[in-house]
Amino acid sequence: MHPSPGPGNRFTALGTQLIEIHHWLREELARLRASLEPGAVPPNGGDRLRSLRAHCLSFCSALTAHHTGEDGGAFRVLAEEAPQLRPVLAKLAQDHRLIDGIVRRIEELVAGPPAADPAAAARVLAELDGLTAIVESHFGFEERAIVTALDALRADAGTAEELYGLAPPAW
Repeated sequence: MHPSPGPGNRFTALGTQLIEIHHWLREELARLRASLEPGAVPPNGGDRLRSLRAHCLSFCSALTAHHTGEDGGAFRVLAEEAPQLRPVLAKLAQDHRLIDGIVRRIEELVAGPPAADPAAAARVLAELDGLTAIVESHFGFEERAIVTALDALRADAGTAEELYGLAPPAW
């Protein structure tokens, strides 16, 4: 996969940019989950709880921005230009609401009592495991179902950031 030349640049196909964003979000979720493993050391030897909260809030915010951006951007444009995709887009938007509920539970758990409590860490890990499974299924389905249609969008349909809520990562 070739990196996008820059945020908003349409040199790289929109479908590829979506896959790049998904890849980055998958990596961030894996890092977040790894930070909860027993014996995990926070970056720079910092406070584990503070690091977990910061990383969780950052990841949760990025995932929410992505899904909100898709709902109001890419899905809206695709529904206009490829009406046959409307049932698929409705299913993907439904997934977004399900994922949002899990993200909120994770945020509440991380904001709660200290994660030094093994039971609290186990609850967060369980929620992250569920989130990982759903996100993986959702991203895979989304990529199979709409990447070709995204690549066919007219040039003025919008930038990746406008359509997806996030710019592709600068690899």
